[in-house]
Amino acid sequence: MLRASLREISVALKEGQVSPTELCQKCLSLIKATRFLNAYITVAEDTALKQAEASEKRYRQGQILGDLDGIPFAVKDNFSTTGIETTCASKMLKGYIPPYNATVVQKLLDQGAVLLGKTNLDEFAMGSGSTDGAFGPVRNPWSYSRQYREKCVQKPSAQNEDTSWLITGGSSGGSAAAVSSFTCFTALGSDTGGSTRNPASHCGVVGLKPTYGLVSRHGLIPLVNSMDVPGIFARCVDDAATVLGALSGHDPKDSTTVQDPVHPFQLPNLTDVKDLCIGIPKEYNVPGLSSQTLAVWSKAADLFEKAGAKVIDVRLPHTCYSIVCYHVLCAAEVASNMARFDGLEYGHRSSADKSTEALYAATRREGFNDVVRGRILSGNYFLLKQNYENYFIKAQKVRRLIATDFAKVFHSGVDILLTPTTMRHTVPYVEFIKEDNRTRSTQDDIFTQAANMAGLPAVNVPSALSETGLPIGLQFIGRAFHEEQLLTVAKWFEKQVQFPVLELQGMMNHLDTVSHQEKSAFFS
Repeated sequence: MLRASLREISVALKEGQVSPTELCQKCLSLIKATRFLNAYITVAEDTALKQAEASEKRYRQGQILGDLDGIPFAVKDNFSTTGIETTCASKMLKGYIPPYNATVVQKLLDQGAVLLGKTNLDEFAMGSGSTDGAFGPVRNPWSYSRQYREKCVQKPSAQNEDTSWLITGGSSGGSAAAVSSFTCFTALGSDTGGSTRNPASHCGVVGLKPTYGLVSRHGLIPLVNSMDVPGIFARCVDDAATVLGALSGHDPKDSTTVQDPVHPFQLPNLTDVKDLCIGIPKEYNVPGLSSQTLAVWSKAADLFEKAGAKVIDVRLPHTCYSIVCYHVLCAAEVASNMARFDGLEYGHRSSADKSTEALYAATRREGFNDVVRGRILSGNYFLLKQNYENYFIKAQKVRRLIATDFAKVFHSGVDILLTPTTMRHTVPYVEFIKEDNRTRSTQDDIFTQAANMAGLPAVNVPSALSETGLPIGLQFIGRAFHEEQLLTVAKWFEKQVQFPVLELQGMMNHLDTVSHQEKSAFFS
């Protein structure tokens, strides 16, 4: 039941095979049983059950609101939710309960979807592993998969269990883990430099970053206003398209959203790719790219070519500057956005009362972790009067060149760009934390952040398993506001590769509080 796709479970609800309340209760039970994954910060059990009961009433009366009615979903904990704590995984916002819903959350609720809870992340979405939040790291469900446990060199045992688990990627790792572990059917993340696509790749799910402006940012606590985009996690491309159709469109509360009306996304079943031109950016074949990821990328290009598509090498000459450019702009906007957390209006407030300046300093020292403070310091340095031209303005100029590179490639006739999503598959937590947050983010965002700077849509599609049975994803990048074409191609590719379903044999053994009958019921 819980392994079904969103569309399959929607049909089951309409046919009466399961009720919204039963479905919600199954998801909540599995969330409790898998709390060792640390995917959720807050589980809104009472709220979810009330919403499920309301959905069940609509089904009985024949007044359902659409395909999402009764569908359980989760939300990254940097989206505002009425009456539900929103922390950004930071001590700074612990206890903060917003008085309103983010637009994307409200749109899903208006469609009858059932909000299960808020998912874990890197503090204020600053990271690429979901390991640097105030509530602890998120564990990748693939750590407990049959595929990994049968092939991993070091067999986990009672002695090394705590060091064998894998990271999810970040910063939206909680949402990726929630979808991957079958506790919800879709989840919202945010994507500033790859924070949806990166964990989607590591957790073996679809992760979609829409075009900047297609989906409202209202209620998303900002990291980098000019790049932040709400992202979508789903088990297949069709499901991501369904959710995107519910979320997209103009929002009067967000002046950056598209003004033209947006129609629901209905993806056709593409049978012929002979009219497609797929671009392979040479600059994405970088030192450090794992041989397994390179092989999957090459095999995917061959798959398109054998099917009749035109596959060509393309140049994005300013890609080599993009990660440096991204970090300058990111830090500068972080410094500006984090200035609002001063201990006066909301959030954490230090007990220091010697002076206003002392209050500010103590509040921010206590409320932010080292990662956030480091980016604030870097951003303020870049924005100093004597540095502004040399850093911020130059980075903006490079950003324009990067966007122009993409525009030239698409203008030349390329329909879709095919790239890796990450340098390698996921790694054990103990290996990941050997490097600092900035270094890790530089490596893990190298293929994803350029699409944010250019405002383009991009999607991760699970493509193959590594030699040790771990997911490897590929990224498809499309033209701005051409999500339908992007997702149609991604759907065709998804059908060709037939990525295997996560088999949670190892995780089942961790469900100590659940009976054998209940374990079987979760995944039947």
